[in-house]
Amino acid sequence: MQLPRLFLAAMLCGIPFVAAAQSKDLVAYANTLQGTNSEFALSHGNTHPSTALPFGMHAWSAQTGKNGDGWKYQYKASTIRGFQQVHQCSPWVGDYAVFSLMPVTGELKVNEDQRAAEFSHADEIARPDYYKVTFKNKITTEITPTERGAHLRFSFPAKSPAWLVLDGYNALSGVKIFPAERKITGFVTNGRFIPKGFRNYFVMMFDQPFEVSGTWENVNNEMSEGKLEAEGKGAGAFIRFRGGAKVQVKVASSYISAEQAEVTLQRELGGFSKFEQTKMAANKTWNTLFNRVLVEGGSEKDKATFYSCLFRANLFSHQFFEYNSKGEPYYYSPYDGKVHDGYMYTDNGFWDTFRAQFPLNTIVHPTMQGRYMQALLDAQRQCGWFPAWSFPGETGGMLGNHAISLLTDAWVKGIRTFDPKQALDAYFHEAMNKGPWGGANGRAGWKEYYQLGYVSFPESHGSTSQTLEYAYDDFCGYQLAKMTGNDFYQYVFGRSMYNYKNQYDSVTGFMRGRKLSGEWLENFDPYEWGGPYTEGNAWHWQWSVFHDTQGLINLMGGDARFIEKLDSVFSAPNKVNVGYYKQMIHEMTEMVNAEMGQYAHGNQPVQHMIYLYNYAGQPWKTQAHARNVMAKLYDATENGYPGDEDQGQMSSWYVMSALGFYSVCPGTDQYVIGSPVFPKATLTMENGKKFVVEARNNSAENVYIQSATLNGRPWPHNWLRHADIVNGGTLLLEMGNKPATGRGIAEENKPFSLSRP
Repeated sequence: MQLPRLFLAAMLCGIPFVAAAQSKDLVAYANTLQGTNSEFALSHGNTHPSTALPFGMHAWSAQTGKNGDGWKYQYKASTIRGFQQVHQCSPWVGDYAVFSLMPVTGELKVNEDQRAAEFSHADEIARPDYYKVTFKNKITTEITPTERGAHLRFSFPAKSPAWLVLDGYNALSGVKIFPAERKITGFVTNGRFIPKGFRNYFVMMFDQPFEVSGTWENVNNEMSEGKLEAEGKGAGAFIRFRGGAKVQVKVASSYISAEQAEVTLQRELGGFSKFEQTKMAANKTWNTLFNRVLVEGGSEKDKATFYSCLFRANLFSHQFFEYNSKGEPYYYSPYDGKVHDGYMYTDNGFWDTFRAQFPLNTIVHPTMQGRYMQALLDAQRQCGWFPAWSFPGETGGMLGNHAISLLTDAWVKGIRTFDPKQALDAYFHEAMNKGPWGGANGRAGWKEYYQLGYVSFPESHGSTSQTLEYAYDDFCGYQLAKMTGNDFYQYVFGRSMYNYKNQYDSVTGFMRGRKLSGEWLENFDPYEWGGPYTEGNAWHWQWSVFHDTQGLINLMGGDARFIEKLDSVFSAPNKVNVGYYKQMIHEMTEMVNAEMGQYAHGNQPVQHMIYLYNYAGQPWKTQAHARNVMAKLYDATENGYPGDEDQGQMSSWYVMSALGFYSVCPGTDQYVIGSPVFPKATLTMENGKKFVVEARNNSAENVYIQSATLNGRPWPHNWLRHADIVNGGTLLLEMGNKPATGRGIAEENKPFSLSRP
């Protein structure tokens, strides 16, 4: 990979420059090519090199794949065919509201294969605030973002025609060319999960005159020179500039109207006459955020990994609201197709992100989190259901009803911007019905879950996984009801939050699938994937009792047996029985490649597991495993993730773990302590308060906490409260290379569990 240039220069020229980098341009550490060496059969992240602002409505990316290909950028590719407006949170669901621009020199070629230009990663810079590539044909493309647009610059070689091709992607689109104004407007309508009538309106302003212009369509690749307007499937435009031109393009988009796109263009880009001004503003935005999560000491490699992950932890959810001419927020709803006042957010699968990405937001972005919680309730009114995976409308992807986790976690942590009764009413509807979309829209198997105490198989595939996650979600409903004095919902959800116990088989020692009759499924094999388990096997789903780890310990026979089972995850062979999947899927391959037994960090169900040693009296094993996973499975390269990055979840796991704590049970105010990567980390809250994690004698070998103080007081606990962090203070850790086996083992030092008094 190409190392971020700032710290590469520092390594070549001396240490003082690195110190300056830490305080001035932390963004240089973030490599947006992290995780891009991915394909259908094997994911190293399934990412694309997004250039965007934090949670921006649109991002931009180079495009190596064909229009409509979920793998829009693959590191192994040698050509680029366009630069897209993107929103994609997973290659498995494609993208929406896409159009692209591609510079061409010499003969005009509009076909996406023919116009593709060769490049080398040595001639590519991929940062959050800036993307640049120089093709073998000497054209240079540069991109820098705003929240709802971008500033692009195309530099063409001299003495050769300079063309720019606008591609309308793979659905109905329209364009209008205004040569006298150096402007193009238009719309695209592509997307799978969009309401009827959905349009993304765009406007482009150029700083160079058009010598030639026309329209084309990408179905038959027919061109119409001189034609200034077109509409149809894949309708686009082309423009010619003088040879050797350096062309700046300002782009903005709106889901509301063409007029709003013009308002946004003026609002976000009107004050920047030069590309460098927009780039400086984008750099300032990211540096301000990165300096709020400041790590010091440690290796350059670890800093690159940390800030690359911090970048992706702050991409999703995308803002789906815009500002009108008065500066007031409003939005086109992806659920009912109407325009509403207020805030909306989309492009997030809560099954992935409830675990770490949203808990991280409660610390770093509480204002946004508060707006998000109200937006969830607005979305529920407009859709009839809570979004489970919005893209931008409801897809119902995966399993569980984790909107209640987000809402309860916010409430517990003092973010109280919504009506809890309204939230509980909406969750009750969610939990007692099955919606029309996907496994997570409403509750698959809900009747059996309440009548039998578990979801049965084969009536519902993924049944054991569903029971475990429903029980956790019901705990969140119970918790919100308890905190807000709602006796009815406290009773309703209090009855079912222990349903996880009905999936545990004491004979085999695993969570197992059950039939309607109550019998266990025959021919049990803990290595077999699928069936009653979603994207995993019994080894992975054993641990999904976030809210009652002590109850799980009790089921499994006490601390010693629980620890033995945890240890066995790593000592078991990394073999796979493909089971109901009938073939190897990428999650299986990634687990095998990790060579950590049955620990499958490349997918969500087991990511919290290493923190559970804290609940059973051996916190030092959490410390060792956390550091090992971070060192072995993450880096800042194109191979930087051990599986799908998943809308910031895998990145947020790393960020929180590198800071020294993790959110095992969102919906409580506790974070479970691990082992920080850096000698010092400073979190600056929105209100300016600072929380410092200082790890003395920290190194790659000294991963074990020997002693701890919080604000000068001895801290034997294996947890921190949310208030301990956001109110500011210092957690001081003394680190060593051997476990401190007498620390953190008392009952009062263990994190929250329902079954612990």
